[in-house]
Amino acid sequence: MRSQYLTILGLLIIAGNAQAQSAPSGKTLAATINLYVFPGAGQAPDQQSKDEVECYNFGVTNTGSDPFQLQKQANAQQQQTEQQVQQAKSAGQGAGAKGALGGAAAGALIGEVANGNASQGAAWGAVIGHRSAKRGAEQKSSQAAASAQQSGAAKQEATAEQIENFKKAMSVCLEAKKYMVKY
Repeated sequence: MRSQYLTILGLLIIAGNAQAQSAPSGKTLAATINLYVFPGAGQAPDQQSKDEVECYNFGVTNTGSDPFQLQKQANAQQQQTEQQVQQAKSAGQGAGAKGALGGAAAGALIGEVANGNASQGAAWGAVIGHRSAKRGAEQKSSQAAASAQQSGAAKQEATAEQIENFKKAMSVCLEAKKYMVKY
């Protein structure tokens, strides 16, 4: 008996949340997740609302996914991916200067030994070191950015699949209650 009361209380809370979420736009619960429902047996709007809440709960229970939470998760994942890409792009900054410094030191040594002119060797070493370090940093940065984008895309795809599975579960429930459903 107690579990029935808890179930009813849960339904009322979810229904209240669903109505609060859909109230500004006038959409039904199903419409907020792009699930289009038509009462095939002439169900009244209040009955449709109750059935949508019940089928929403069925979908959450059977898939383990809540589409509203998944959407928040997808937005957070997208922001995280953008931050990782920006970090990867800025990670190589300063590499050219470091390479120039190392190249100048090596060039000075080589220039002194080869022709007795350390300053000319240092200049050439700095140019070569700068270009080489900058090119290497750009490649690493580009690879890291591509990796972050691929990882983000895979996460987004997995989230979209979870939402799709939820819609299927909710649709099955609604169709069992004599509604026509499309998404």
